[in-house]
This record gives sequence, C-alpha cells and structure tokens, in this order.
Amino acid sequence: MKTRDHSHPEVGTGAIGTNVVIFTLRDRRLYLLLVNRANNTVQPEWALPGGPLRLGEDIEQSARQQLEQEAGVTGVYLEQLYTLSGGQHRSEQWGITVAHYALFPLHELGAEQTNNGDAVGWFQLDQLPRLRGNDRQIVTMAHARLAAKLEYSTIALQFLPEQFTLRELQEVYETILDQTFDKRNFIKSVLANNFIEETGEKHRNGAHRPARLYRMKSPGKVEFTKWSVTKKVLVRRAS
Repeated sequence: MKTRDHSHPEVGTGAIGTNVVIFTLRDRRLYLLLVNRANNTVQPEWALPGGPLRLGEDIEQSARQQLEQEAGVTGVYLEQLYTLSGGQHRSEQWGITVAHYALFPLHELGAEQTNNGDAVGWFQLDQLPRLRGNDRQIVTMAHARLAAKLEYSTIALQFLPEQFTLRELQEVYETILDQTFDKRNFIKSVLANNFIEETGEKHRNGAHRPARLYRMKSPGKVEFTKWSVTKKVLVRRAS
C-alpha cells in the first residue's frame, strides 16, 4: 500500500494561499480594500483579497497576481507579514496562508469592481464590516506592523505622490498613528534624516502661502532612518 508524501504542500490544490491587507489614505483616515466574495449587495461577505498559490508561482508573485485579478491593483509596495498554518483561514483546504500588506498611494484610488466581477470596496479601518475567517486578526497585525515601521523607516512615503508637501507627509504619520505632532519639530526631524529633497517647485492651495514641494531621494525604496522621525515631536493624541 502506497503512503502519501506529506513533506511538501500540494501547490495549486489549495494547500498554500496568500492574502493581502491593502491600505490607503483618504480625508485623513486609513482605509483598506475588501472583496465581496458573495458577489451580491443584499448579503455581502467581505474578505481580504487573496487566493491559492498556483503551480510555478512564488509567494510574492501569487500575492501580486491576486491583487491585480481581484482588485485591479498593480505596482504597489508589498511586504510579507506573517504565516498562518493549520487551516486557520477562510477555507479548511488552506493548510498554510501567507499574509501580506500593501500600500496604495492616496492619489490613485482603484476601481469599484474587480476583474472577475466581484464587488470591492474601501472601508475605514475603524468601521470595518464583519470579515471572513481570521481576516480581522490579520488586519490588526498589518496595522501594527505599519505603525511600528513608521518609527524607523521611510515607509510613509509609499502613500504619497511623486511630489508632495511636508504637510502631506506629516498627515500620513498623524493618520496612521492617530496622533498630532508639532509642525516645526516634525519638519526638523524629517529633514535631518535626509531621505527627501526639494524639487524647486511650489504648491499653491487657495489663498495660503505656497508650500515647497519635495520628492524621495530613492524612489520606490523603503530605507531605514537614522533615528525615529516621530521621537519628541508628539503634541497630543488626535481626537
């Protein structure tokens, strides 16, 4: 009698899956994208974008393909979060699920329908609908990772357009951390880290004084900062 080899999961049969928590910013609020797997608006069943690993794909390739197919999202910053095992995800067939998180620039909000016809929607982080399986746990962990990484890296820049003001950068930090920072000290801290530079152009917003525009010195990269950008610049917790 033959015995089945369980030393390697059966890729392509649902043994390994990926999913992604994709964040964006809108009106000083943190949002994430969900897919309606019930494919109806009467009784939607919301879940994170994701699916089984296909034969020949690596983990990141699978996550990016799921984002494109289910949410129409491409070219975003993507980072592996952690791995769940033991059929803990939305399907008992998934023995291993590799969770990721991704960041979507605030000026490039996506479509309202996925490529395969399932409805998608952006939901405010603190007003999420009921989610499938342990997706809410994954969202909580992704938010914690993002907030922690703000302290020692340039990850906040992944939410911004090619050119941005220092005020826009400060709003990214304040929104994700739910805190308010002293403007002067925040600017001093950011410029001391030397990861952005002036473009020589200015942005005018109504009758306000034109603001200088900045850009990343290393576009597309998340780098470690010399010290915490937010250290000693906190004013008070946002209301």
